[in-house]
Amino acid sequence: MPSLAKLLPLLALLLLAVAPARASIANAPGANLEVSLVTYGPGDVYWERFGHDALELRDTVSGQAVNFNYGVFDFNEKNFFLNFARGRMHYLMDAEPTDDEESYYVDVGRSITRQRLAFTPAQAAALRDFLLWNLRPANAGYNYDYYVDNCTTRVRDALNQALGGIIKASLTPRPGGMTYRQQTDRLMSAQPWLMLLLDLGLGPYADQPLDAWQESFLPYELQTNLRGIRVPDGHGGTQPLVRDEQLLSPNHVTVPPAQAPDLRLPLGAAGWALAIALALTARRWRTLHALLGSIWLVAAGLVGLLLLALWTLTSHHAAWANANLLLFSPLAFLLLPALWRARRGLAPTRFADIVQVLQLLAALAAVLLHLLPGTVQQNQPWILFALPVWLALAWGLRHKVA
Repeated sequence: MPSLAKLLPLLALLLLAVAPARASIANAPGANLEVSLVTYGPGDVYWERFGHDALELRDTVSGQAVNFNYGVFDFNEKNFFLNFARGRMHYLMDAEPTDDEESYYVDVGRSITRQRLAFTPAQAAALRDFLLWNLRPANAGYNYDYYVDNCTTRVRDALNQALGGIIKASLTPRPGGMTYRQQTDRLMSAQPWLMLLLDLGLGPYADQPLDAWQESFLPYELQTNLRGIRVPDGHGGTQPLVRDEQLLSPNHVTVPPAQAPDLRLPLGAAGWALAIALALTARRWRTLHALLGSIWLVAAGLVGLLLLALWTLTSHHAAWANANLLLFSPLAFLLLPALWRARRGLAPTRFADIVQVLQLLAALAAVLLHLLPGTVQQNQPWILFALPVWLALAWGLRHKVA
């Protein structure tokens, strides 16, 4: 959720700490504090597709309720888009009255679910003190990471710290349901082109098995996982961490599917369609063949440059060591002259032959790497897409010379 100004955390802190003399969450005893996790459903805009959440502290005596969240960023920040591209995104913590924040989500049609949590007075006071400390301007900022340090992991970690590590101890032994890649594809499936770009750019990091603690980087997963956690009840037994759960507002926007789409068939079909088109035009429609081949080579070269830059020039560790570099390589640019020479009936140069062999070997290496035991990166869809195109292009360069 974008910020109007970076002064919001300071203003919120002043309102909480120095406003009226009456009791508020800033000075209420722990016994009067009610702690809740508020989860907001995904929105329509791409940065809203992962959903959002906040921690609500409510003073049961004064009635004051404040939502603390870690999802504030500012498009007007200096070099925002450059920092975003480099993987150095600066986010802020914020706080605002619960009614004000929740009315926004009601207006845009995103669901709101509140889970009231079983905190002892000491735990509630400790969480309040930490959140107010974190809200100070000197402490409010952090370097955002989509998977390991985002608005939900910060909420999860704050709850875990206040509860003495119970959440992490409970969730770490449990296997997660999906990988980072699968969750990303699932949540971004409403924007297919963006989903495909993200999937193409994700390396092996995104395919590592997750436990429930790691998968709680998503608001919905954290909400779901908290339901199964039990905490001491103060009498030698245990009780559910979630005392009660309420759907405060239903969802009115498109809900992401329960599973990630399988990209193998559509990308494989697209790759074979392009390969067949290259093969059919190789002899009779040489200009069309050269145009189709040039589009492929330029696109493959640009993708290769992007993947290489993500690996070597950015902090996007989820994009490092991407095996798709073997399928989409800057070597593609070097084959453009050979394609247009072949249009005139001229054989490829020796240099073009060497480049072509190198690219075919790289594509073969991608296949073999994927088949090796212990391979992590799941890039079968892109292998199925790119390999037939490279083979058809190589065939055309060797067989359409008169």
